[in-house]
Amino acid sequence: MSRNAVLVALASAFAFALPVSPGLAASSTTPSVSTAGVSNVSYSSAILHGSVNPRGQETNYVFQYGPTRSYGSQTPLSPAGNGTRTIKVSQSVNGLQPLRTYHYRIAASSPAGTTSGSDRTFTTPGIPLSVAIAGVPNPVVFGNPFLLEGTLSGTGAANHQIVLQANPFPYTGGFRMVGNPEVTNSAGGFSFPFLGLLENTQLRVATVGKTQVSSPVVLENVAVRVSFHAHAVSRRGFVRLYGTVAPAEVGALVGFQLLQPGHRSVNEGVTVVKAGTSTVSRFSRVVRVPRRGLYRVLIKISDAAHVSNYSAPILIR
Repeated sequence: MSRNAVLVALASAFAFALPVSPGLAASSTTPSVSTAGVSNVSYSSAILHGSVNPRGQETNYVFQYGPTRSYGSQTPLSPAGNGTRTIKVSQSVNGLQPLRTYHYRIAASSPAGTTSGSDRTFTTPGIPLSVAIAGVPNPVVFGNPFLLEGTLSGTGAANHQIVLQANPFPYTGGFRMVGNPEVTNSAGGFSFPFLGLLENTQLRVATVGKTQVSSPVVLENVAVRVSFHAHAVSRRGFVRLYGTVAPAEVGALVGFQLLQPGHRSVNEGVTVVKAGTSTVSRFSRVVRVPRRGLYRVLIKISDAAHVSNYSAPILIR
């Protein structure tokens, strides 16, 4: 064999023995992926986890998810880089339905092709129950009925048994059940009639059953009931203004006001509530009435058992 032929043969042998560049090896290999578990699963969202090895190629990945193995939805395309090591990735999904099983998997693509992970599933929980309430009206006039209305929301809110609980002033006795349990309607709504509330009271509604949920506490105020009358006296330009307050609020401030539409009311005299009976107190005062018009009285309450209130207006001619 000639010297040139020997050199060519040696060169060929060394060329095949050289290691292949990692980049070149990966150029013909699709990314590898693995579908992992889920976290932070709620009735409407979850975080999906997985892993990707780009194998040296610029790679992007998505999570596909839906109620069947056909999926139907996917997360936005996200980059996984062009490394050669496996990396952990995750994406959050929203807009899920409660109490539903979802299929999901990870899929990654590069110039070399696309790879999909195995199918896995998770199930969303139900929507937690919650209660919202309001007293109608609030405040309620002493002795008048009112409604405690509200809505139970969440999975299983329809036809759910609930109870009304009350804690009257001074709010140290704790909550106790009032009346009989009720059942919410098909939309979770309910209404408790309440008769004869005597003083300001904290109210709440609680569910009955394995999962017990209470509403926020609502303070239903009780406004004093005020009657107001006027009677002529012998002194020209003066009128006796009098009335009653229930429950008895001896010492409460009484203010007489002339109503002026479009303007602030004008105070025309003051007095205090005096003793009457055990349930009703009285007030009376002769005041100068400088002009005809509508007058009303304000009973200003300073204790915490009741709240202030106005009388109905009366016309003084």
